[in-house]
Amino acid sequence: MEIIILLNIISVFVFSISASLSAINRKFDMFGIVLISFVTSVGGGTVRDILLGNFPIAWLNDLSYPVTIFFGTMASFLFTKKLNKFKRTYFWFDTIALSTTTIIGIHKGLDVGINPFISVTLGLISAVFGGIIRDTLCNEVPLVFRKGIYASACIFGGIIYVILYVLEVKEYISMPVTIGIIICIRYYSIKHKLNLPNYKNKLRGIKNV
Repeated sequence: MEIIILLNIISVFVFSISASLSAINRKFDMFGIVLISFVTSVGGGTVRDILLGNFPIAWLNDLSYPVTIFFGTMASFLFTKKLNKFKRTYFWFDTIALSTTTIIGIHKGLDVGINPFISVTLGLISAVFGGIIRDTLCNEVPLVFRKGIYASACIFGGIIYVILYVLEVKEYISMPVTIGIIICIRYYSIKHKLNLPNYKNKLRGIKNV
């Protein structure tokens, strides 16, 4: 259980940094930056807990969430220039949060007896819904719908985690392995510019026949 608590803190902290950087680079005011940071960090977990019937929602009953978000947001304010100097800072923060949150969502589903492979859906919801809310508030088409191997990486990594769970592999092995797989898939897809086929590409293929 200590592993899940640690992963939760990491995911909330890293999501708050990536969301804050996104808002800062869009020149949002202070309130906008804090709001985007908060909803991105807890959005996916909130939807997941509602689906599971876990009330009160975790962040309403645990000060570690707002405190972690506060420090993540402050880190973004203090080190904006330094963080923006690194070419893929935003990508790495977002990917780390994405992978850890996927595992947390699956684990919570397994904990309450949900079918292991259905639990992968909970992992996906935990991982991407915060980003969907962030992009919607920023008046953009959510990243998960438009480019890159994003949700697919979560699904694939989640299936691997479930297989390891069924095989009764210890959590301290299965969790880091799965997180690493999701990160590697995301990195490989970005490096080689891999994308899932979209409707426009499909139409182009039909025209070329």
